[in-house]
Formats: sequence, structure tokens, C-alpha cells
Amino acid sequence: MEYLIHLAILFAIYGILGISLNLVVGYTGLLSVTHAAFYGIGAYATAILLTSFGINFFISVIVAIIISSIAALLIGLILSKFDDDYYALASFGFNIIIFSVFLNWQELTRGPLGIPGISKPSFFDLDFSSNLSFLGLSLAILALIYFASSFIVNSSFGRVLKAIREDEKAIQVFGYNTLYYKLAIFVISAAMAAVAGSLFASYITFIDPSSFWLMESIFILAIVILGGLSNLKGSLLGALFLILLPEALRFVGLPNDIAAQMRQVIYGVILIL
Repeated sequence: MEYLIHLAILFAIYGILGISLNLVVGYTGLLSVTHAAFYGIGAYATAILLTSFGINFFISVIVAIIISSIAALLIGLILSKFDDDYYALASFGFNIIIFSVFLNWQELTRGPLGIPGISKPSFFDLDFSSNLSFLGLSLAILALIYFASSFIVNSSFGRVLKAIREDEKAIQVFGYNTLYYKLAIFVISAAMAAVAGSLFASYITFIDPSSFWLMESIFILAIVILGGLSNLKGSLLGALFLILLPEALRFVGLPNDIAAQMRQVIYGVILIL
């Protein structure tokens, strides 16, 4: 039972990441490969505030959102100078920069040693130290972000985002400041990713830079693509599939000496298919 709860918590965290990235990639058409950076900022902000300052988890989430939003605004202003493939390449570079900060700013992040002893959330008499209660919290936040994202994409704001994706120059002719819309959704997406990072840090109780490397951004992007661009429900299905698939392969009867390698091969083949 604990194993299933563990998988469900991971699904909730990656569901948040998939939904938030889909707002940028799927609905706005901006190929961002820097989502793990904001995910990491949220995780590190919460980890540092909980372990070094003893701040309540929910306050740390708010601080993480603010820090991630400011970082996204600054990064988004630079990314707005690029289009298409160059946008993706620049976002790729920012992910590497943020990862390097996590790895080398040892006075703050402890570098490759990571930050242990991160506490579980509590709110007055509510304690989320058990995995079951943490799952309830994670699913509640996932639902909140899902409905907030649905509201965004179905609003007039969301219709402008879709227009930017289809033909940015055409929407500019009608007087829309597309830079404002792209920056706004980029910041909103980063704030959501920071919430997922806070949940991850508190659940695992230990973080290090390896969890927020570039491959994590590619994994989140794979969730969006697999589930379907411009499809919030698809992001949930993509997260569920990519979380469960590696676990299912553990139960395939493979010889012990090649099991790990064969699981990777089978995993890749299934993704291609």
C-alpha cells in the first residue's frame, strides 16, 4: 500500500509539472526546456527555509513562488528576444546556469552534498507527516492547479495565448502586446513548478542538484508531448504513464545481470512506439 501511495504522490508532483509546462509549450507555442530550473528553485527555497529558519511549509511555498516568479520574469525577458529553435536553445542554457548555481553555491545549497532533514508540512492541528495525508495534500494542490489552468486556457487570456501559438504577428496587428502575454504565462507556469518543487522537497526530505538537471526538463517535456499539446487532461495521463511504466518494468522477469539495461531499452522502445 505504501508503494502505491508513493507512486500516487509522484504522479501528483509530475502532474503539476506537466500541466504548468503545457501552458507554455502547448497553449502558447514556446518550446521551453528550463522547467526543471523553476522546479528546483521551489525545492531549494522550501528546503532552505525549513531546515535553516524553521519556517512553516506553507509560508515557504509562498516564498518559493515569489522567488521562482522573479527568476522567471528575468529569464523570460531575455528569452523573449528569441524565437523558435533559438528560444529552446536559450532556455536550455538557463537550465544549465541554474543547475550550476545549485551545484556550486555551497554556502547556500550545500552543493553536491544536498540538503537533508527537510520536514513534512503541518498547518495548526493538521499534520501531513504520514504518506497518506501527504498524498491528500498533493492531490488537493494538483486539483487546484488543474482547475486554475483550465480557467486560464478557457478565458480571453487563454484565447490570446492560442492565437500567439498559431500566428503571433497576426495577433499583434490587432493591438495585443504579445510580450506581456508570453511573460505572464511563463511566470505563472514557473510559479506552479515551484509548488511542485516544494512538495517534492518536503516529501523526499532530501534534495541535491541531480534532481534538477537538464534531463528532468526533458522528462517533463516528454510528459507534455506524450499526453498531448494543449491538453491538460493529457498532461495528467502522460505523467501517470511515465511514472508507472518504469515501475511496471521492474516486474518483468529479466535476468538479473542485464535487467537494468534491458529495462532502459524496453522503456525507450515503448516511448518510440
